Amino acid sequence: MQAMRVKSAAVMLAVAVLAGCATVTTPTKGDPFESYNRTMFTINDKIDQVALKPIAKGYVFITPQPVRDSVTNFFGNIGDIYTAANNLVQLKIADGVSDIMRVVMNSIFGVAGLFDVASVAGLPKHTQDFGLTLGHYGVPSGPYVVLPLLGPSTVRDTAGTVVDYFGNVTSYVDPTWFRTTLFGVELVNTRANLLGASDVLADAALDKYSFVRNAYLQRRQYLLGKEDNAAAPDYGDTGNESLPKYDDVNAPAGANAASGVLASPPAGSASAPQAASGSAASAPGATGVPADRMVPPRIPSFPSFRLR
Repeated sequence: MQAMRVKSAAVMLAVAVLAGCATVTTPTKGDPFESYNRTMFTINDKIDQVALKPIAKGYVFITPQPVRDSVTNFFGNIGDIYTAANNLVQLKIADGVSDIMRVVMNSIFGVAGLFDVASVAGLPKHTQDFGLTLGHYGVPSGPYVVLPLLGPSTVRDTAGTVVDYFGNVTSYVDPTWFRTTLFGVELVNTRANLLGASDVLADAALDKYSFVRNAYLQRRQYLLGKEDNAAAPDYGDTGNESLPKYDDVNAPAGANAASGVLASPPAGSASAPQAASGSAASAPGATGVPADRMVPPRIPSFPSFRLR
């Protein structure tokens, strides 16, 4: 009986997906998969609202801010290893060496990456993945596509996601239960850091799908440093709100959060939670480190490293 119920639920879900794929008879220019994309966007959003968002709120409620900051720094330090690899593959030697120095400094002086002392020392945090590496070498982005659970992407970025998985250091952690726990903690912590941004998106956007699609493609083009030979598709005048200006690295972003479980971090920011917090410290005497970075008090004699 239980098996029959599960089978019936699966059939109903498949019918719903197929029905949703038939709702857009004339896809928007440059978005040939819009029917499927809108359906998957809705499914991802429902999963987020029912499961992930409540868990993230509970995590925020029971976990102090300094602990959440340390968790963010820990996973950010691990991510810097893969970022360094992509920068070196793109022959951005200065950025790659800077990323390696960030990992060394944060691992040693930042207690296994729990504190971001590298930012205090003047080493900026970069954002890279294999999709951007492909774009750096002229691979066109291809059509926009919404992935199950992962959210907004393109054909090129989807191919890069496979490499990103195997390039993540935590993918090689044993035993399996511990590796799964790390993925779960990182997922919940990332979603918690984006709670504010997703709430702003829900209140501001009339058509969340179009807003997230355009914002994602603009941000990816910005991260490529205008090196992508294939410009983002022209979706015409959709009548939606103005898109975020990524020329200003402090501009709040994070619109991707509502579209899927794992959205990419905002452009020009040190990490995803900065988008939720809105800005870096600017009070007199502040270190200039983004608010989501938990660092020990600045030592006047602490050496400063900066590559140019």
